[in-house]
Amino acid sequence: MPLHNCDLVIVGGGVAGSTAALYGRRFGLDLLVLERAAPGGQTASASCIENYPGFPEGITGPELAQNVTDQALKVGVEYVNAEVMGLSHTGSGKWIVHTDQGDVETIAFIVATGASPRHLNVPGERELAGRGVSYCATCDGFFFRGQTVAVVGGGNTAVDEAIYLSEICAKVYLIHRRDEFRCERFLQDRLGSRPNIDLVLDSTVVEIRGEEQVENVRVRNVKSGEDRVFDLQGVFIAIGNVARTDWLGDYVEREDGFIPTNENMETKAPGIFAAGDVRKTLVRQITTAVGNATTAAFFAYHYVQGFRGG
Repeated sequence: MPLHNCDLVIVGGGVAGSTAALYGRRFGLDLLVLERAAPGGQTASASCIENYPGFPEGITGPELAQNVTDQALKVGVEYVNAEVMGLSHTGSGKWIVHTDQGDVETIAFIVATGASPRHLNVPGERELAGRGVSYCATCDGFFFRGQTVAVVGGGNTAVDEAIYLSEICAKVYLIHRRDEFRCERFLQDRLGSRPNIDLVLDSTVVEIRGEEQVENVRVRNVKSGEDRVFDLQGVFIAIGNVARTDWLGDYVEREDGFIPTNENMETKAPGIFAAGDVRKTLVRQITTAVGNATTAAFFAYHYVQGFRGG
């Protein structure tokens, strides 16, 4: 890909990136979407999405991702399959995004690369993903109503998900490798008031087992080395997320890889915005990603207009 000059570059072709591109094109911006894989992002891997407005019967992840991509293509969005390698700044105030397919010079860009759930990397996790193994209780908890599940983790997200699941599941095992939680005090207080949450402390999951669906987990006590088996139907892994943002270098502030922004989705670097799961945020849902992306595109458009003196 030869050096391309444009108004706006969007890095990431998931729902957030495609939404930003859709709005950017409607604002009349010349833009590119850089995506290292197929457009759609993590949404495309969801078996069923039942909490996205407008689809009362639910919609599969691939369908929703394809619909959003098709809508962006319809208004002339161009997707380029490229791996982003780095970033540099020109003397004229523009940015150059370096990719394995060449460089792109742009006035503004939106980072919408998302975040990937951190995995346990234990036997059975990958094989049973989507068949009892989940990384989002808000997304998938409904499918386990009245059943027994486990949540793995000890931070705010894990404890919050255990509390949420305790309202719809018969029993919730909360498995944490330490003997105390890292979550905020008010969550610990709420945790203590839920009689159907069993704490499994000083323990790690060493295997997730089942034929077609999750049937049980094998858990090891880190102090005694003793193994126990818990029969259940679902395992929710909440040990954090990983954002791939190293390519931004020192130009953009990050916290644990995630990008802080203001309410306009602006970073502290002029002309750089972030949207979706790559942002530092407590809520990571498709609905919030779409809202972030709309806001980012709106303020990126105004930034481009100001840069041009318009």
